[in-house]
Amino acid sequence: MAQFFSVHPEHPQPRLMRQAAEIMRDGGLVAFPTDSAYALGGHLGDAKLLERIRRIRGVGDRHHFTLMVRDLSEISAYARVDNTQFRLLKAATPGPYTFILEGTRELPRRLLHPKRKTIGLRVPEHPVVALLLEELNEPILTSTLILPDEDLPMIDAEDIRDVLGKQLDLVIEGGACPGEATTVIDLTGGSPELVRAGKGDLALFGLEE
Repeated sequence: MAQFFSVHPEHPQPRLMRQAAEIMRDGGLVAFPTDSAYALGGHLGDAKLLERIRRIRGVGDRHHFTLMVRDLSEISAYARVDNTQFRLLKAATPGPYTFILEGTRELPRRLLHPKRKTIGLRVPEHPVVALLLEELNEPILTSTLILPDEDLPMIDAEDIRDVLGKQLDLVIEGGACPGEATTVIDLTGGSPELVRAGKGDLALFGLEE
């Protein structure tokens, strides 16, 4: 059964977040709150983690995984970003957006979309995630916690423990989430392309649903 940490949503306890980071380093799969909804996440280099997330989500090998990073300075290590893309990223981060970008050669191939060689990148705006990223000192491999045949993501930590407790290593309860998935924007073409409308405002990109 998954461990359950209840942390302050604005001032999460450093001791518990250090423990959470250690669980991730050891290959643990963690459910944690973000500025949109709960996410599943773990260590970037753990190959087994991908399959665990795919089983819970009910998705195939063409599902785009996302790397959560602390700030834009980390993005260039994992994605190719030109000046136009960088300006868009700067205007929209941190926030509830996931950006599809071309991955760099530094990323393991298993993390990239098998045909497009792309990856999702996200800079969240949530104190719990910020401290978790700081303690981990590297990106978190993540996917929004949406169960198969469901349209909306999970937003309640106790529900997550009840439903997925045997498939997770840790659930972090950090207050209520807005309950919308991130807005997903593909930046690999000549102009931004809407992949999924979610919590993020589309006006920043001149897009409409």
